[in-house]
Amino acid sequence: MKFSIALIVAFAFSTHSLVAQTIPKEELTFLTSEWKGERFPDGRPKIPDALVDRAKKIGIDDAWTVLKNEGYTNQFEGGWKFIHDDVIVVGRAVTAMFMPSRPDVEKNIKERGTTKQGRKGNTNTWPIETLTKGDVYVADGFGKIGGGTLVGATLGNAIFSKTGNGVVFNGAARDLQELQNIKGFNAFVRDFHPSFLEEMVLMGLNTPIRMGGTMVLPGDLVIAQREGILFVPAHMAEQVITTCEFVTRKDQFGFEMVKSNRYTTGQIDSQWTDEIKTEFLKWLGQHPELGAMTRPELDKVMSKRTW
Repeated sequence: MKFSIALIVAFAFSTHSLVAQTIPKEELTFLTSEWKGERFPDGRPKIPDALVDRAKKIGIDDAWTVLKNEGYTNQFEGGWKFIHDDVIVVGRAVTAMFMPSRPDVEKNIKERGTTKQGRKGNTNTWPIETLTKGDVYVADGFGKIGGGTLVGATLGNAIFSKTGNGVVFNGAARDLQELQNIKGFNAFVRDFHPSFLEEMVLMGLNTPIRMGGTMVLPGDLVIAQREGILFVPAHMAEQVITTCEFVTRKDQFGFEMVKSNRYTTGQIDSQWTDEIKTEFLKWLGQHPELGAMTRPELDKVMSKRTW
């Protein structure tokens, strides 16, 4: 099913019990039908907190490789500016799509939001109302810089208080000095600019959006590091994380084995024999900080080895 901006707008203006530019729960569930786990009330996939925490320890390079090998080739977007180069942003995506403002459309949207839905303020604050702990606010601001500042000091503090997390905006941010003072917060944006937000209106909330060359769905696992941002489909999160964790263990094991001349690099970097698997599990038991792994789990991850 092709999902166009026109379709999103059609949903946004339909009369079927919508809330602030969202699509029906049934449609969101359909678009994320590969996800079999828990969902938020609006249908957004809810990746478990424990899995999100584990994702904070994996690298984008390994995660990208897993996705590419499964056919997900349009999940990475680079070329960002950020506040801190040592603060990663990892969590579940809450998506927002903004468009250049048009007086009649913006008037209708704001009137419906304030009179029928109890919304307050400009439409750029509405996504913040939906945020929960562990979310990442991901917004397509169509790359606007001047007048495209979707976050400043006030909204940055509001977002961080709700999520404990940062933001990813295909747009701009202002108040850089003040945002730097929010410990643990980071903003991945196209640029920073001193202007206020203007001539932009929210056209989609928790709808599919485009971030550069990627499609992002609500509930996707966001992994934002210095290299760029990887958007992992919710149903792929566990496979990606588990595989990346194994690659880290495999690499450390391999370094030790090669240095000690126990095995060659060729043996480590190909399918393992039963002897190597047994040696690896024994080694892993001596490194509890790397976590545990059973032989069936090892066999499963090795069976799909393409990295």
